Amino acid sequence: MPECFAVLTILLLIGMVVSRALMLKRQGIAAMQFGKLDRTDFLIPPFALFYFYLVFAHAFGWPTLAHQELLPAEMVAWIGVIFCLAGLALFLWSLISFGQSFRVGIDIDHPGKLMTSGAFAISRNPIYVAFALVLAGQFLIFSHWLLLVYLVAAVWLFHRQVLRKEAYLKQHYGQEYLDYCGRVRRYF
Repeated sequence: MPECFAVLTILLLIGMVVSRALMLKRQGIAAMQFGKLDRTDFLIPPFALFYFYLVFAHAFGWPTLAHQELLPAEMVAWIGVIFCLAGLALFLWSLISFGQSFRVGIDIDHPGKLMTSGAFAISRNPIYVAFALVLAGQFLIFSHWLLLVYLVAAVWLFHRQVLRKEAYLKQHYGQEYLDYCGRVRRYF
């Protein structure tokens, strides 16, 4: 059961991003800004697709590279489900809090309003925290070394993206953003 929930989590995350981007597109807002500021972002999708395959492979018994579980207890897998649920809830709350300012990537041409309420009142980067919770949860569900490598690499990539975004936000919003940074932590 936890294995199927890991797959469902990926499908729900993708569904939420795509539906939000399509809703904004209907309103004339281009939410998909991925790779426009930094072309190296295009190195991420192949690794993400391989990650998706690994999760699906572990859940459905397809061929995979990692077979031995690091934490083979059933209780650990259910704790992973709780992490995934928390990540999904935080992600949904973040999307709602974002409103029309939601973007995939940094939109330097048409940035939205600086979000400081809702999920952004407790974390400056709740979407990245949500993704990290989901990845940690999926590692706990399957507990294979390759998913642990992905978790560590993803946290590093998220932090890299957060630093790039913060530099842009400081430049664009100035003192308003600096005041916000003084009130709310980067992650939690």
